[in-house]
Amino acid sequence: MTDSAPLTITAFTQQVKDLIEANFDRVTLIGEISNFTRASSGHLYFTLKDENAQLRGIMWKGNAARMKFDVHDGLEVVVSGKLEVYAARGSYQMICSRMTPQGMGELELAFQQLQEKLAKEGLFNAEHKQPIPKFPRRIALVTSPTGAAVRDMLQVMTRRWPGLDVVLLPVAVQGEGAAEQIAAAINYAPRIPGVDLIITGRGGGSLEDLWPFNEEIVAREIFACRTPIISAVGHEIDVSISDLVADRRALTPSEAGELSTPSAEDLSLGLISLQNQMATALRNRAHQARLQLESLASRPVFARPMQRIDDLRQQMDEWDADLNRSLQRSFINKRKEVEQLASRLDALSPLNVLNRGYSVSRQADGKVIKGVSDVVEGDKIVTRLIDGEMECLVIQVTSHDIADKS
Repeated sequence: MTDSAPLTITAFTQQVKDLIEANFDRVTLIGEISNFTRASSGHLYFTLKDENAQLRGIMWKGNAARMKFDVHDGLEVVVSGKLEVYAARGSYQMICSRMTPQGMGELELAFQQLQEKLAKEGLFNAEHKQPIPKFPRRIALVTSPTGAAVRDMLQVMTRRWPGLDVVLLPVAVQGEGAAEQIAAAINYAPRIPGVDLIITGRGGGSLEDLWPFNEEIVAREIFACRTPIISAVGHEIDVSISDLVADRRALTPSEAGELSTPSAEDLSLGLISLQNQMATALRNRAHQARLQLESLASRPVFARPMQRIDDLRQQMDEWDADLNRSLQRSFINKRKEVEQLASRLDALSPLNVLNRGYSVSRQADGKVIKGVSDVVEGDKIVTRLIDGEMECLVIQVTSHDIADKS
């Protein structure tokens, strides 16, 4: 150990900084993420650790933005970058330029994370799927104008449904900015007059090539679109996030052409079959109607139509005779009743009393005299006899007690 002038902390730290940074400018480490935070600036701050040691790590915004997966505590990752001494704290830290998940590719993890996230939100649920129109009027294709996928789809659709109106919205289907173009085209397609179906997709390729159809921006645009969407990305073994969100998944672009259009040939055969069925049904209906008509024609009412009328006419005559007899009997009975009542009334008539030698006297005003109290001497009265009337003058009034009549 040699004696030398003491160094300042700053000077010593600078020596350590130069030494470390000169020898560890390219480092690849494996460790577990802990204490992870994402600053509002977009920079990532975390700790890399294993069983016995830990190291502070930083990833600046530019590199962090290129990562496809989400970082979280407990994730084991492989990081590449350089060591740097942070003089203000006298500590060293790793400046990471690249980070990949350990044991799984970056894109595989990003796919898994986004799939789990969107599934929890219900973007894959069947109740959100819209029915594909059976007879689309105009189809919008959101795909590359130069790829094999667009040729396959157009060939299948025009063969199956000649005269179909197809609108091509050209977009990049791989590389930087492709996801934004696809999302923008899906957003625009429903505003094209007459478009009632959208197909988006591309041919096969690596996971990196197909990645724009695994971006969240595309998935959410598909989910929000009110026009039905068929997703046809890659080959049968390829499943994208777009396939899961779309209203219908096609295993290949060619299958998308089949799913989106009816077969004119099949429809023609179907129409011919329906025509034959209708003709057969009409013949059977006519035959049944003829049999029914013959059965009706054989009934007596049709064989001798006037017989029913004659029967009804005779019945009417019988009813008329019965009614007349009933009225005559009723008239005779009523006449007898009237005669009996007249006889009873005649027996009660005052005239019959007069026939027996009695008379009825009235005062000048016509009031019947019932007793001697109704007149006084000198009154003029009128007396009714059986054959006429006479005027009388009351000369004397004598009262008798009714009890003395005995």
